[in-house]
Amino acid sequence: MLVSVQDFGIGIEESHHKKIFEQFYQVTDEIEKTFPGLGIGLHITDEIIQRHHGRIWVESTKGHGSIFTFTLPLIAPTSGEAAAPA
Repeated sequence: MLVSVQDFGIGIEESHHKKIFEQFYQVTDEIEKTFPGLGIGLHITDEIIQRHHGRIWVESTKGHGSIFTFTLPLIAPTSGEAAAPA
C-alpha cells in the first residue's frame, strides 16, 4: 500500500530531507528561524512505519510545499521472513 499526503506550505530544502526523520531535529531557515515543534512527530511516524515493515520519505522543494509518502506491506511477513522491498 502506498499513501501520499501533500501540503502547499513553505517546503523543505533538500539538505533537510533525511534529517527531519531524526529524533528532535528541527528545521532552521536561512535567517536562523527555528520552526515550532518538538521534532518528534516525524521520528515517531518513521518508527511506527518501520516496525510495520514499511518506509516513509519526503519530496519537497523550498517554496513549493511537500509530499510525504509512506508504504506498508499488505501482508505482514511471517517470523524470519524479510519484508518485500518498498
